[in-house]
Amino acid sequence: MVAEDHLTPADRAKLGRYTECIGGALCRAEYLDRLAAAGFADASVTFTHETRPGMHGALVRATKRPAPDRQ
Repeated sequence: MVAEDHLTPADRAKLGRYTECIGGALCRAEYLDRLAAAGFADASVTFTHETRPGMHGALVRATKRPAPDRQ
């Protein structure tokens, strides 16, 4: 589950009352930020289908950068 960027954490929690995994879903921007922080490059989140208003199944793609000692 990935949330649209306009949904606040409170909005996501409210939707989570219906489906628990929605309440903990990250929005697209948060997902991309965390992938970058973990060392991934060229990350993308592509929504595949809407599960509830503002919530989507998604394909997530990213490339892991090599460790500095392996370059």
